[in-house]
Amino acid sequence: MEFWIELVVSVFLVAGAVFVFIGSLGLAKLPDFYTRLHAPTKATTLGMGGLLAASAILMTYQQGHLSLHELLITLFLLITAPVTAHMLAKTAMHHKLQITEKTVDKELSKRARERNTPT
Repeated sequence: MEFWIELVVSVFLVAGAVFVFIGSLGLAKLPDFYTRLHAPTKATTLGMGGLLAASAILMTYQQGHLSLHELLITLFLLITAPVTAHMLAKTAMHHKLQITEKTVDKELSKRARERNTPT
């Protein structure tokens, strides 16, 4: 295999792994549900994109034609992650999960809960 292919794949793998690690660490260490929700939807999605890009480059090089499996997985991730995060946040607001004391704009959260309360 050519050096530049190995280098590009390695860079994407390391960058993807770092983002997945940061997302996982944020999921474990952040204080409440709302802040923990950002870690997997932002960093981990970007990390998986890096890992899938590395796989697509490697498979395209080895097979000699464009590998679409990784592109389809990436598209699925980019569509489902924000929708899932939105639905989880709405459910948490509906169930009135508490926010941390460090949250700056609690009035905004209060107004959103009042607006979304079913009658």
